[in-house]
Amino acid sequence: MTELKIPAVAESITEVTLSKFLVKDGDYVELDQPICEVETDKASQELPSPVAGVVKLVAHEGDDLKVGALVATIDESAAAPAKAAKTEAPKTEEKKAEAPKVEAPKVAEKKAEAPKAETTAPVAESKTTYATGVAPPAAQKILDEGGVANKAVKGTGVSGRITKEDALNAVKNKVSVGSLKANFSREERVEKMSRLRKTISERLVMSKNTTAMLTTFNEVDMTNLNAIRAKYGDAFKKKYEVNLGMMSFFTKAVCLSLEKFPAVNAYIDNGNFVYHDFVDISIAVSTPKGLVVPVVKNAESLSLAEIEKAIKALAIKGRDGLLTMEEMTGGTFTISNGGVFGSLMSTPIINPPQSAILGMHKIQDRPMAIDGKVEIRPMMYLALSYDHRIIDGKESVSFLVSVKDYLENPAKMLLGADPIDLLLDM
Repeated sequence: MTELKIPAVAESITEVTLSKFLVKDGDYVELDQPICEVETDKASQELPSPVAGVVKLVAHEGDDLKVGALVATIDESAAAPAKAAKTEAPKTEEKKAEAPKVEAPKVAEKKAEAPKAETTAPVAESKTTYATGVAPPAAQKILDEGGVANKAVKGTGVSGRITKEDALNAVKNKVSVGSLKANFSREERVEKMSRLRKTISERLVMSKNTTAMLTTFNEVDMTNLNAIRAKYGDAFKKKYEVNLGMMSFFTKAVCLSLEKFPAVNAYIDNGNFVYHDFVDISIAVSTPKGLVVPVVKNAESLSLAEIEKAIKALAIKGRDGLLTMEEMTGGTFTISNGGVFGSLMSTPIINPPQSAILGMHKIQDRPMAIDGKVEIRPMMYLALSYDHRIIDGKESVSFLVSVKDYLENPAKMLLGADPIDLLLDM
């Protein structure tokens, strides 16, 4: 009998939550087959079976378990169930023997039913991508924003997948039903707070209570960046197989500005200032389970394409709950993009032990005074929240102005300064 226990996931983690079992009690499991999924303070991960055998579940879904706690036992002496492979051989022989008799009619039938074959081909192909109750990213976003669970939606797409129209209808129905409930219902429901949400809550309160947090604002004219993306976006995607987004430009602008103002990239540790000669950018990503902050390591050394690929990979892993502890650990500065949800302005909270966080917001056309004339420009508000214990007001404002300057004049990112200033040795 082999015991499956909660392993030591990381040095700082002493307890996990058993979110769900992936097998049933009494199932026969193979070596390394995932038994359950556990949720830590930062991410979720699967626990594989150390041996092959019949599993007996000991813990329960939703339990908070200490490191070393027993999850299940596996009886490796139990015989494996008979496999269907033994009966496959006679079937294949029968098919081979009957092949000459049925070949001609099958071909004729296929020709007669050609239109049907065309319609069924995509079905088989999509089964490898989507399953019943699974929604593509566009539909999933609608469901998440509308607060509708996938299991409550009947998919009308191929293989039962949820289409965009299914998602829109589900959200509309929820709104209409919800309005009736608001008038007549007095029901309440209690949901257990997830370990991830508990950790987020504790860290946010700790950040507010232990830092001298202050926020400074500025705004950026996105005209030049929009022009670059419009002109080079298609060619960039064709070459690198990733979209040319805003995050790569913001990350590059932040990295260059942090070189000028190293205190913004530092943190306080037991009365000491710890400075970094590298920039690990934490990217705030919203997932179905809550906000996670994976890290793009050594962002200062990456090209725009490399930054975009890294962010895309981390975002997909975050959405699918596949982020590792290593990908979630570290970070010297955080960028949060609330603009994707429509936020016009906010005051982001510092991600400890970091000393600053940059908030991006919605791009909105506004009238601006340009050379004595009023012009409509695409503008974005920026918010820098910082720890005043280590970053002075002058540094914080100068850092944000530097980020603004790089974004409004992208050519400066190539050399880190204005090309004309370098030419004139200014």
